[in-house]
Amino acid sequence: MSWQDIRIETDRLILRPTRAEDFEGWAALMGDAENSRHIGGPQPRPMAWRGFLSMVGAWEIQGYAMFSVIEKASGRWIGRLGPWQPVGWPGTEVGWGILRDAWGKGYATEGAAAAIDWAFDTLGWTEVIHTIAPDNLASQQVARRLGSSLQGPGRLPEPFQDEAVDVWGQSREAWMRRRA
Repeated sequence: MSWQDIRIETDRLILRPTRAEDFEGWAALMGDAENSRHIGGPQPRPMAWRGFLSMVGAWEIQGYAMFSVIEKASGRWIGRLGPWQPVGWPGTEVGWGILRDAWGKGYATEGAAAAIDWAFDTLGWTEVIHTIAPDNLASQQVARRLGSSLQGPGRLPEPFQDEAVDVWGQSREAWMRRRA
């Protein structure tokens, strides 16, 4: 199966690789200061386009990247989440970024749980982390709901080396015990 054919369904979401038609949602996510505050900051469309293409490139080169998150009820692109490990990253991350009008509905937790299952089962990862800004209380709550715990301060590679992040995470074994 090609990476383009990957599709994960949860009760309310479809997770699939990035497609060209996802760019408008991506640009909205990255163009909104509050949405993008903890995922690199607001970006003009040309910069958002570059980031969008890097996700597609990661799928092509690595065979994985963050999934586009599609709300089943509406068919609308509402964010991106899933496995992410650029060069120099502090570990095998499952991260999330959801459009502001979809916050508070449990979509990040629901989608991230499915993505963690996929990363452990398909990619063979032995641990998963989440790099979260110390003031990002909402994402800390998502990490807790996923069963992750605070591992300590982390350091991101350039150009994010000056951003304060904490590393949250858990082992595959802890995840499997919790899911059983």
